[in-house]
Amino acid sequence: MRDDLRQKIADDCEQKIAKKGSGVGVSFYAFFKNRNDDPELLMEAATWWIKTHRLNHFEKAEKIRTMVLEGL
Repeated sequence: MRDDLRQKIADDCEQKIAKKGSGVGVSFYAFFKNRNDDPELLMEAATWWIKTHRLNHFEKAEKIRTMVLEGL
């Protein structure tokens, strides 16, 4: 996954955790606008989330933040 996407995911997770607490869940769709203006980037995130790591639709934001910061 490209570095700018990793950083965006980590930042978005951090914001959600700060607002809603450590138990907040996220989906990879949460990192994109409602309008699909960059389908390649969306597919990159979906591939990382679904194919590479076989994550559930919703995962804890803390888990995702840790994974992307550790470069998994």
